[in-house]
Amino acid sequence: MSYYPPVGFHFKVEINLPDVAQEDRETRFQEVGGLSKSIDIEEFKEGGENRFAHRLPSPAKYGNVILKRGLLTKSSLIKWCFDAIDNFSFKPADVTITLLNEEHKPLSVWNIAKAFPVKWSTSDFKAQENSIVIETLELSYQYFTKNDP
Repeated sequence: MSYYPPVGFHFKVEINLPDVAQEDRETRFQEVGGLSKSIDIEEFKEGGENRFAHRLPSPAKYGNVILKRGLLTKSSLIKWCFDAIDNFSFKPADVTITLLNEEHKPLSVWNIAKAFPVKWSTSDFKAQENSIVIETLELSYQYFTKNDP
């Protein structure tokens, strides 16, 4: 049996917005980026020991998730985003990103805990180009877990 690495264009994003019915949640995005985790190293110098410093791992750090899609009007997701940025009213939401196979079944699932918006932007408006307007949403969060069903 041969293994082929999965393609990155077949995925879905589910944002469990508070106070929004499941059927009204927006799930279609054209791009997901920034899924990362890492640890830093802290150095501790021991008195009287000059040859080295103790190097200890610090807690994990997570990069912001960046979601891109065509601009939607009357969007509950963007209302949630603007409410956080404009009114400083944060209602964290869990996010699930699922990479799908050719049969639309999950290959990998990333469960993001307590995400909240930190940035929203649109692509440039250009009269000389025939392109759609892309909105970008950047989310910060506490942590994520990855599951391979």
